[in-house]
Amino acid sequence: MYKFFVNNEFAAYLLVIATVIFAYAMSARVNSTFKKYNKVLSRNGIQANQVARQILDSYGLYHITITHVSGNLTDHFDSRNNVIALSDSTYYSTSVSAIGVAAHEVGHAVQYAQGYGPIKIRNAFAPVVSFGSQIWIFLFIIGMIMGIGILVDVGIAFFLLMILFQIITLPVEFNASKRALTIINQQFILEDDEIEGAKKTLNAAAMTYVASLMVSVAQLIRLLANSKRRN
Repeated sequence: MYKFFVNNEFAAYLLVIATVIFAYAMSARVNSTFKKYNKVLSRNGIQANQVARQILDSYGLYHITITHVSGNLTDHFDSRNNVIALSDSTYYSTSVSAIGVAAHEVGHAVQYAQGYGPIKIRNAFAPVVSFGSQIWIFLFIIGMIMGIGILVDVGIAFFLLMILFQIITLPVEFNASKRALTIINQQFILEDDEIEGAKKTLNAAAMTYVASLMVSVAQLIRLLANSKRRN
């Protein structure tokens, strides 16, 4: 199957288009799932930012601050500045979806605090991947235009590193969600039937990372198919 796509440039393009459509579908799914469970308010009435603070304090992570950022589902953990940023759709919300998202970001903070292996590996890759993501396309295009094979190969190599980074990211994200749901249950933040809504929200979000990886793999196959033209 791999050889078929590599040896058939048109098929490789179709594969990229198919995976991009899938990625858009997963993005739409996470938004619709979040909206659905954003209407389900937790019975204890606790806000997502308060949940994040409660969990952080329970792990002794008092140095990590929580801030409010604009946007919808722009939540993230900034490990360099020890900040958990919760978006407009999350920060003040008492919904089961918002609480799940907030707990997920705290899960990343706990990973850092406990020295979770995959996140250490991802951090080690990050500088090279950041550099490679900015130059791979230029190396590839210049190499193709000028017929310089080494530039094409280096460009593809940088792109492959980006894919490896995405692969390492998957267990990091899934583990953060698993930690979040476990903590929510252990600390009685949500009741059993409410946890299901948080779980579905986080599962939908996780699939966007899977979809993104699929797009990148398809793109790699397309690059390899294009590079064969120089031979």
